[in-house]
Amino acid sequence: MSGTITHNGSLDASGLRIGIVAARFNDAVVERLVSGALDALARHGASPDDLRVVWVPGAFEVPLALKTLANSGSVDALVALGCVVRGSTPHFDYVAGECASGASAVALDTGIPVAFGVLTTDTWDQAVERAGGKLGNKGAEAAATAVEMARVLKDL
Repeated sequence: MSGTITHNGSLDASGLRIGIVAARFNDAVVERLVSGALDALARHGASPDDLRVVWVPGAFEVPLALKTLANSGSVDALVALGCVVRGSTPHFDYVAGECASGASAVALDTGIPVAFGVLTTDTWDQAVERAGGKLGNKGAEAAATAVEMARVLKDL
């Protein structure tokens, strides 16, 4: 359409300050997500000096750390990383749901984009496949999403 203004974010991470909040629970998977995110950010031009990784005990604690970083004024975008594997109790539903809604609330309340890379899987094998296995690395995907959202919001 003539006169239509279109905004597309880019994957240029140079100059962006990115915070990653990672849940230590299921760390064998989460460490792979963090590595994937850091690698993706480096490939997109982020400086290591502009990256900050904060480890918290579990996925339930991720939103508070995200909010603290968002309110600090020290980040342009955030990446939430963790791994919650369904068990035989309703614990999964509470933890995964609260983590997701909390991360979303941080983005909406602060205007800082939050990319959600917290795996919520039925099995351990599914988690491994999403943390660098044949289904890719969801940490890397979340990092790219954070960069793109930071760029599109700056453009707006």
